[in-house]
Amino acid sequence: MAEPRLAVHTPGWVADFRSFIMRGNVVDMAVGVIIGAAFTSIVNSLVKDVFNPILGLATGGIDFGNLFVTLKGPVEPTLDAAQKAGAVTINYGMFINTIIQFLIIAMVIFWMVRLLTKMHVRQDAAPAAPPPPTKSEVLLQEIRDALVHQEQHGA
Repeated sequence: MAEPRLAVHTPGWVADFRSFIMRGNVVDMAVGVIIGAAFTSIVNSLVKDVFNPILGLATGGIDFGNLFVTLKGPVEPTLDAAQKAGAVTINYGMFINTIIQFLIIAMVIFWMVRLLTKMHVRQDAAPAAPPPPTKSEVLLQEIRDALVHQEQHGA
C-alpha cells in the first residue's frame, strides 16, 4: 500500500522570485559584483603595495596618515596615540590619503578600460564583407549587361 503524499503549498511569490533571479540581467549583475569585488582587491593592492611606497619616496617619506588636528583632549604626536587617549581629532591626512588613492584607482581603471577598448577595437577591425547589392543595383547591372550584349551582337 502506497503512503499518501503530503501536498505542500508553495506561495505564488516563490515562482515570481525564481523567475526574477533567473533573468539574464540579474545573473549578469551578480557576476559583475563578484568580479568587481575581486578587481577591487587587486586595485587596492596595487595602490597600497606599489604606488604608495613610490609616492612616499617621492614626497620624502611624509606620512599623510599622521596629519591631524586635535579638537578636544590630549595633544599627542601620532594619530594612533591621540585616538587611544580618547582625543577628538580632524584627520585631514587620512582624507588626503583617500583622495590620493581615489586618483590612483581612477587612473588605473582609466588605463585598463582604454587598453581593453583598444583590444576590442582591434578585434572588430577585421574587414567586413561588402553588403550584397540591392535589388535596384542588380536590375541596373542586368540592364547594362543586356545593352552591352545587344551592342556586341549588332541589334
